[in-house]
Amino acid sequence: MIAYDKRKIDNGALIDQADTLYKGGFISKDQKKFIEKELPDLKSQSNILVRIGFFLLGCFLYLSICGVITLVGLSSERVFFEICCYIFAVIGFVGIELLAKQDYHNHGLDDAFILGALLNVGAAIAITTEGYEIIIALFVSAASLFMFLRYLHVLSMLVFCFAVSAFLFFGMFEFGDIGKAILPFAAMIFAGIFYFITKKIIDRLAESHYYNGLLLANSFCLVLFYLSCNYLVVRELSAELLGEEVKPGTDIPFAFFFYAFTFVVPVFYLIKALKTKDRIMLWISFLAIAFSIYTIRFYHSVLPVEVALTLGGLVLFAIAYFSIKKLKEKESGLTFKPDRINHSDTLLNAEALVVASTFGIKPEVKPQASPMEFGDGGFSGGGSGGSF
Repeated sequence: MIAYDKRKIDNGALIDQADTLYKGGFISKDQKKFIEKELPDLKSQSNILVRIGFFLLGCFLYLSICGVITLVGLSSERVFFEICCYIFAVIGFVGIELLAKQDYHNHGLDDAFILGALLNVGAAIAITTEGYEIIIALFVSAASLFMFLRYLHVLSMLVFCFAVSAFLFFGMFEFGDIGKAILPFAAMIFAGIFYFITKKIIDRLAESHYYNGLLLANSFCLVLFYLSCNYLVVRELSAELLGEEVKPGTDIPFAFFFYAFTFVVPVFYLIKALKTKDRIMLWISFLAIAFSIYTIRFYHSVLPVEVALTLGGLVLFAIAYFSIKKLKEKESGLTFKPDRINHSDTLLNAEALVVASTFGIKPEVKPQASPMEFGDGGFSGGGSGGSF
């Protein structure tokens, strides 16, 4: 199924590990170069700016090919309009297959052809079905899943997650107002099931080729689960989809559940992340807590903005201070010790700088050397040099 040589994929993973060891100071630069020379890998681009440049170049190439075909097919306008996006999608699939045969992976050129093919698949189905959203989402999700499984394209997994979510949403719209009313609960259940499925697949993954894409899908489920029943999202979607205007003194149905969900889930994410040492879940929990605070302030301005920001800053400072005091002496697990791999001792250097500036500690001044030199017997007597 995978279009690339698996041996070269494994070599790429080993080279990445060697680069990590080099940055951590475990191996020398010559050893790193020797590993890169002895292990042939795929043509990838780790520099994001260079990769964007190649992506733009690939888009220009893709558009040039499609433009030539468009000039040829202009003679039959109606027929060509109905089939042009199918032809452009085929060009994308053929182009990425040729690039894969030449070992281009995460290079930029392959991104242009993969994303272009997915875009044209969606446009082609939209023209054929006259914009039937659920069918468009179905075909785009199938095409993006194929791109991920065959070409190990992580962005295709992100497209798959959005397309499957859109398929669920438009499918619920087919049931009318009842489907729109229960959409938050359906999305919550879907995200929970999808999360445990991806988690189980990751735990049983024999090969690491699909790990990054599955991890992205797993993280997407966490975000979707929280947003599905967030009070602000549910209330605004209810007004948009059902036309329900919340009058003063009233609230949306099950408002207490959505309020509790908005605050309980981020705290649960935070506790779970600290317990399992899951860094991605930890960042998601921080963002969810911030969005929960924004949700309440969006409808209830309890304090002026400047007072709320001041109190929030004091609370964050207290949390940061006591967390540092608690973790700075720990040697394992969650700790404030510098990470040798990531060179994260910048925080410790910053702490020392703050302490020095606060208490007025100045650098040590070297005392001026004495004008009289001692030793070697150079002045009115014998010494270690034996001179007189």
